[in-house]
Amino acid sequence: MNSPSASLPRTKPLTVRGQRTRQQLLDAAEQVFGEVGYDQASIAEITRRAGVALGTFYVYFPHKQAIFVELIDELGSRLRATLAEGTKGLTDRLEFERAGFEAFLQFASTHRNLYRVVRQAEFVDAEAYHRYYRRIAEAYTHNLSKAMDADQIARFDPEVTAYALMGIADFIGMRFVLGEAPTDRDRVVNEVMAFVSHGLMNPERRGLPKPAPKLVVAKEPE
Repeated sequence: MNSPSASLPRTKPLTVRGQRTRQQLLDAAEQVFGEVGYDQASIAEITRRAGVALGTFYVYFPHKQAIFVELIDELGSRLRATLAEGTKGLTDRLEFERAGFEAFLQFASTHRNLYRVVRQAEFVDAEAYHRYYRRIAEAYTHNLSKAMDADQIARFDPEVTAYALMGIADFIGMRFVLGEAPTDRDRVVNEVMAFVSHGLMNPERRGLPKPAPKLVVAKEPE
C-alpha cells in the first residue's frame, strides 16, 4: 500500500462547517469501505454519498488511504468513548464488564460495517490496525490491573486478560449482532457474563481455594 499511517499528513478544519463536512466524508467512507472494500472504493463514491463536490475531498484528505486511516482511528476513538460513557461511575468490576460488553454490542449494532473496515486495515495499513486494538487494550489492561490490586477479581496477567476478554466480545458481536437471525441480546449478555464472572471472580469471594502455584520441576543434568 502507500505510506504507513505515521507519515500521513492530517489536517483538521477549525470551523464548525468544516468539521461537519469532514464528518460527512468519514461517515460516507465508513459505508463505502464496508460495502465494497478498500480496493473497490472510490473517492468519487465517497463524495457522492457525503453530498459534497469531488474537489472538496482533497481539502481534508490527500488520498484514499488517508481517509481510511483516519476512519480507523476515529472508529476506535468513538468506541472507547462509548465504552467509557457506558461504564461511567461503576466501581464493581463485574458490573463494569457487563456494562462495557453491552456498550460494545450496541456500538457494533450501530456501526455495522465496523468489523469489515477494521479487518481491512490489517492489509491496507497494519500500523493503524494494531493501533486500533492497542489503544483499547491499554485502557482495559489498566482498569483490570486496578481491579486485581483491589482484590475484586482473580489475579492474572492483566494484558493477556484484556485481550482474552476483547476476543470474546469481538466474536460474540460478530455472531450475535451481525448474524442474519435476530437474537435475544439480554440472553447473550447473561450467558457471556456467567462465563466471564466464573473466570474472573476472586476465588476467595466465591468460597473456593486459591489456585495452587505452578510446580516447577528442575531437570536433572544429562
